[in-house]
Amino acid sequence: MPESRSTLPKLGLLYMTHVLRFFDRSNFKSWPDRIEHVTYRWGNDKQRFIDEVKRKKIEVLIGNVPATAYETFREIARALPGVRFVPSLDTQFSNKSKENVTHFCHKYDLPVPDTKIFYDLEQADLYLQQSEFPKIIKRSYGPSNYGGYYVHKVDSYDEAITLLNKKRYLPAYVQDFVPMKADIRVMLIGHKPVCAFWRRPPEGEWLTNTSQGGSMDYQDVPQEALDIAVAASQAANAEYWACDIALGHDDQFRILECATAFAAFPYIRDWIGQYLCWHFSDGKLRQPHIPDYNWEELGKISTHVLRTLRHVNFSSQAEVYPQTDGGEMFEQMTPRGYPILSVQYSSVEEWPSETWNFQDLLGRKPKSATHQQAKPVAESSEDVAIVVTASHTAPTQAEEDVVQAAEWAEEQVRDFLLSISGIGNKTAEQIIGTLTSNGVVQALREDPMRLTQVKSIKQKKLDSIVEQWHKVDQSLS
Repeated sequence: MPESRSTLPKLGLLYMTHVLRFFDRSNFKSWPDRIEHVTYRWGNDKQRFIDEVKRKKIEVLIGNVPATAYETFREIARALPGVRFVPSLDTQFSNKSKENVTHFCHKYDLPVPDTKIFYDLEQADLYLQQSEFPKIIKRSYGPSNYGGYYVHKVDSYDEAITLLNKKRYLPAYVQDFVPMKADIRVMLIGHKPVCAFWRRPPEGEWLTNTSQGGSMDYQDVPQEALDIAVAASQAANAEYWACDIALGHDDQFRILECATAFAAFPYIRDWIGQYLCWHFSDGKLRQPHIPDYNWEELGKISTHVLRTLRHVNFSSQAEVYPQTDGGEMFEQMTPRGYPILSVQYSSVEEWPSETWNFQDLLGRKPKSATHQQAKPVAESSEDVAIVVTASHTAPTQAEEDVVQAAEWAEEQVRDFLLSISGIGNKTAEQIIGTLTSNGVVQALREDPMRLTQVKSIKQKKLDSIVEQWHKVDQSLS
């Protein structure tokens, strides 16, 4: 029998305007009570949002927070001490920026490429003068890896400084270039790997993004990569989690990304919902049964079909004699290797903004990196940043993006959209009418997925828009 309605916590789903929904109520079909939802509308909506959560008496609020709203939701969470955010704001710390991923991995001794982070480009200049190349320079805050467009390989000091002066990334996030055989995406629920696949770069290239010509397959994902992803999930205390792990030509694994915000097939979101129903019913509702290495079999199905599958279930009884459709035994499909675990709630902040919000504490408009005579750069006891103090009163990166967006006239935005194959006057008007011209520019700089709020914008068209924006943004920088 299902858990008595009177003893279950009140669940709510967190939505945001201009942001695609990760969950809806259909992902929680076993939950017997009504599930509320609250929508954050950006701008000066904080107090109204807090009041609505209180009015609806929500006890568990489920949903990811975009990087651009992370600090606001830190404040909202503090104003709602009786509400459990899932994932917690501490768990979502890595969602905000690349530098947060680096800090997180260093704290828990997880393998990452050697990384330096600078809030003063003159210090970055001194470091790069003494560096060996190639290096990788990334945008840390915002959609830094959307299609690989904000990840740059530089082969010399001159290339690096030219890029930093042009892109104005703050902080300057610099990593050693690690030649990769491939990388591996691992998705986890309750610290259990539920899906994993290889992403391989095209021959002669280094980016593995499928939008850049990379390929993917599901076979023979190494256990070492799964173990690293499990360790990261446990360190983050994550109900659900994803890791991108690079396999270098030196046969070493290194974490590139980790977050609670990731692209997932609908059936995986259903599994997450079922897991959360089990978790918040104290085990009274059914736990999802997800065999280890299930992805090797599901991965044989066309991705076009996988995108439509919902509520995929496995029978534990059938696993006594697991077979493929060809009759051969599939011995890896076992639930014993990686059990689904419950996540323990903590009310103590692990990553308080007063200490870790470097974007606002140190952020400022970057000065151009000017060549100086190289001086010895102090070695850090960690591979992470030489972080340099900067003015607290100057505008943050997010504020600069708003100012830059305001410089675009509506006619310019329309002309930009019309320059993209497949977008005509009607679609351009729909996009501007939905987001406004400044909103379009902000979305392209901060979170391109907001454009999919327009019904006619699907992933293929979004990729074309972002690719064209990347070219335009480079020419204007």
